[in-house]
Amino acid sequence: MAPTNELRLTDDANLQTLPLRSRGAPTTLRSAAIVLELLLGLSALGGGAALMLGPAGEIIPLPLALLRHTPFDSYFVPGLILFSILGVGPSVAAGFALSRSRWAPWMTVGVGVALLVWLAVEIALIGYSNNPPLQPLYLALGAALTAVGLVWRRRAADSA
Repeated sequence: MAPTNELRLTDDANLQTLPLRSRGAPTTLRSAAIVLELLLGLSALGGGAALMLGPAGEIIPLPLALLRHTPFDSYFVPGLILFSILGVGPSVAAGFALSRSRWAPWMTVGVGVALLVWLAVEIALIGYSNNPPLQPLYLALGAALTAVGLVWRRRAADSA
């Protein structure tokens, strides 16, 4: 049997065929998702690596006192989480979008929500700061990724 770009799902009543790759997904939304995911992924990989390599604030000058209301005594674990979830995750999602996977819009939504959750926890534990304006910038990025993913998913479903 020749390989196909379809997935066959079955239940007792019927057989349904779904494409493995989204067809006709809006190019602008896909491109926006890729750019935003790569921006987030690269910055989180760099930031996470810097926090892991300088867990006492040696590379990124953050005082350990900021962690006093958190379960962490250094920046290593937050750096590891930042690197793996918000660094690797968006990079993988961008790869799915580049390959035109039908799951790419959902991954974009997941990345946006993950960033918003990260920021909500960060603000709850260490407080809000707009100097430098990283938290507002990343809140906007998380909202943009979530919106792009939702609109992309809707338009892809409408064009299928």
